Amino acid sequence: MKTRSYSYFFFLVWLGVACGKKQEVLEPTPYTLSIPANLQKAMPIPRHNPMTEEGVVLGKKLFYDPLLSANNQISCATCHVAALSFSDGKTLSNAGLSKKTFVRHVPHLTNVGWSEGLFWDGGANNLESMVFGPLTHPDEMGEDLEQLLQELQQMPDYPHLFRKAYGTDSIQSALVARALAQYMRTLISADSRYDRFVRSEEGGSLSAIEREGLNLFKEKCASCHAFESGKKDFFTDFSYHNNGLDTIFSEEEERVSMGRFRISFDSTQIGAYKTPTLRNVALTAPYMHDGRFQSLKEVLDHYNQNMLASPYLDTALQNSNGQVGIPMQEGEKEAIIAFLHTLSDQDFSLVHP
Repeated sequence: MKTRSYSYFFFLVWLGVACGKKQEVLEPTPYTLSIPANLQKAMPIPRHNPMTEEGVVLGKKLFYDPLLSANNQISCATCHVAALSFSDGKTLSNAGLSKKTFVRHVPHLTNVGWSEGLFWDGGANNLESMVFGPLTHPDEMGEDLEQLLQELQQMPDYPHLFRKAYGTDSIQSALVARALAQYMRTLISADSRYDRFVRSEEGGSLSAIEREGLNLFKEKCASCHAFESGKKDFFTDFSYHNNGLDTIFSEEEERVSMGRFRISFDSTQIGAYKTPTLRNVALTAPYMHDGRFQSLKEVLDHYNQNMLASPYLDTALQNSNGQVGIPMQEGEKEAIIAFLHTLSDQDFSLVHP
């Protein structure tokens, strides 16, 4: 009788689970970011969105899924191509829902987890809030969030993936954003020839002209594209600068040409844009917030001789003699460009296909 009672008890437990009366919720597995030795700065992770294996898997699937757009044809990866360091190779894209030409160049996502401001003007403070911009903008993915949640809920695999990552198969827009943010925080690039050089690893040799370019870069470029060789090699100061591209700053198109001022309302930041990291810079042409320069040579020519003076020009680009720009000889430009090519992480797109 005792044996039969226990058997009957376990049968009832099994029946309850089989009938869906009880669903086991497993704790997600913590995800450990692999931070290279020469990026000695902790990546800021929000407490409400800790990194997990399941969250990253879900985020990657969402990143590549065109279901996230209103016409189910545009994914995040449409404009953020892994082989181009998650940029798109276009001056101004028109790949969005409306086919209207974007007013800004698509930024690449290399090491985006460390960015202290997202978009060219820092209009979002974290990845979780940033993703709603392209998701819902009518010229980009143009998605209605309620419609998206219904579509995801009806798919055979998404409820299960959300349950594994967040303990619920009731899909919410905040959880979509969190998963996407988790995946983007894994986009860490620091295995270029330069990285191996400063870490004294195999394959880390630099030629004479590349070493010359490194020294020139420290002298002429590192005030904005900051790095601490072998320690904090981010190649950005995470700040905003007016670098002499324009002298007229229009209020049209939601004042996008006014740069950081659009967000801060600080008049000293008119025409100032975020300093992009130069990691994988040889893969992410064209350059600047509007993609106006097609080559690194054009960029250096701008800083050397084509910069425009205005009351908002960054003081680091103004010389004591009243001239603007960074003095550079043609041979020095060639050396700097040779060095910049050593920042290409050839395996980055292979790790994050």
